[in-house]
Amino acid sequence: MEIITGVERRRRWSLEEKLRLVAECDAPGSSVTRVSRQHDISRALLWTWRRQFRRGELGGGTDRGFLAVTIPALPSGLALPDGGADAGLEIVLPDGLHLRVTARTDLGLVARVLTLLRR
Repeated sequence: MEIITGVERRRRWSLEEKLRLVAECDAPGSSVTRVSRQHDISRALLWTWRRQFRRGELGGGTDRGFLAVTIPALPSGLALPDGGADAGLEIVLPDGLHLRVTARTDLGLVARVLTLLRR
């Protein structure tokens, strides 16, 4: 609870508080409405902070589409095969399209193809 004394009626939000609230809005199972009610803050203000974060104006970035992942260590005695130039990965798009990329693949071409497929 915050007690407002004196003439000032507006709350001042630090950068850390703004970033925490933006992250809270993006948490699984959360929403802007839920966070706004929980912290007694305007939904419009939260949307403004989220937009500023996406633009990098709150110290955020535009790479918010990426998620942090943890890759577990291989069990002892196992090793990854050395694929050399044929090693690669397969990208599976939401529509089910599979795109195989090897070490020999031109990354500029991959970027252009992915851009076209997103349209």
